Amino acid sequence: MHTRDKRIKQLTFSAIFLAIAMVLPFFTGQIPQIGAMLSPMHIPVFLCGFVCGWPWGLAVGLVAPVLRSLIFGMPKLFPTALAMTFELAAYGAFSGLFYKILPKKNVLIYVSLVISMLSGRVVWGIAEWILLTITGAPFSMDMFIAGAFISALPGIILHIVLIPPLVMITKKAKLIET
Repeated sequence: MHTRDKRIKQLTFSAIFLAIAMVLPFFTGQIPQIGAMLSPMHIPVFLCGFVCGWPWGLAVGLVAPVLRSLIFGMPKLFPTALAMTFELAAYGAFSGLFYKILPKKNVLIYVSLVISMLSGRVVWGIAEWILLTITGAPFSMDMFIAGAFISALPGIILHIVLIPPLVMITKKAKLIET
């Protein structure tokens, strides 16, 4: 595939993933606690990293939370959408980067995803700590563990169950260059 064609394909898929990130939270939006637990906006960002590469995953992750907050009022801009911006940018970048550098075995899609999830949660914790420190609000290690892992456990499980098979399907359909 020519470089120009590849870039057009990446741009097109990135726009589709951004649109999905805008729409998917509506499926859980009636019950915000469920949306927070399942993290539907994370799914297209991870997929964008895997399918389009780390720069596109990073870009979609940076844009999606703030754009959704400005258009729909959810997530709340400060501190939620701002912290999510760093978290999702890390998810998109790391999933694309680890997928690129690791051998193209299906089991390593899971490894790429889990490392990306852990890295993004650390980035979220740092961003949340900085944003809350600016306002004088507390952010403890217990709050980090609760927010990044305990309350997020349903979403973590959903992502591990859903994302790798979707990546494998896109790989089999030759939508990802291997």
